[in-house]
Amino acid sequence: MRHTTLLLAVTAAAALSACEGSENEEINRWMAEQRAVTKPQVQPIPEPKKFTPVTYAMEAAVEPFSNQKLTQALKRESQQSGGATAALLAPELNRRKEALEAFPLDSMAMVGSLLKQGQPVALIKVDNLLYQVKPGNYLGQNYGRITKVGESEVVLRELVQDAAGEWVERVATLQLQEKSK
Repeated sequence: MRHTTLLLAVTAAAALSACEGSENEEINRWMAEQRAVTKPQVQPIPEPKKFTPVTYAMEAAVEPFSNQKLTQALKRESQQSGGATAALLAPELNRRKEALEAFPLDSMAMVGSLLKQGQPVALIKVDNLLYQVKPGNYLGQNYGRITKVGESEVVLRELVQDAAGEWVERVATLQLQEKSK
């Protein structure tokens, strides 16, 4: 019985290998015919166009997105609208800047207040340094001048430019920051 099973397996393998060979031959022959019949059609690449350089003549003109161009436009607009009101409200650019004008308001924290020689003084903390400020001192990057020092807040008047370039006054406050344990 073993012998018959072995013989059957060998016969089946031979039959399958014979079938396989003829299929591959037929496919290979068909592929060779298709290669012979089909020829690729490649269109020639057109000649490149001749490049002629053009000289840039606007080197002396103001760049359209520069701050200088914006400043010129704002000056023209303020002159047309009557710059009398703009001259009334402007920062003092010629005065010497104070130490706390180098920092933005959001980096400052009021940590206390006291009376020094009868005048209210606020304690402002910036970068782990403590500063004493009183009414009349400047702080922040928007020309902020302290108008009032209270027990729980510092009130200041800032001068900022609006979209048209006009100087506008706004009030800002620094609240007392209590440390949570």
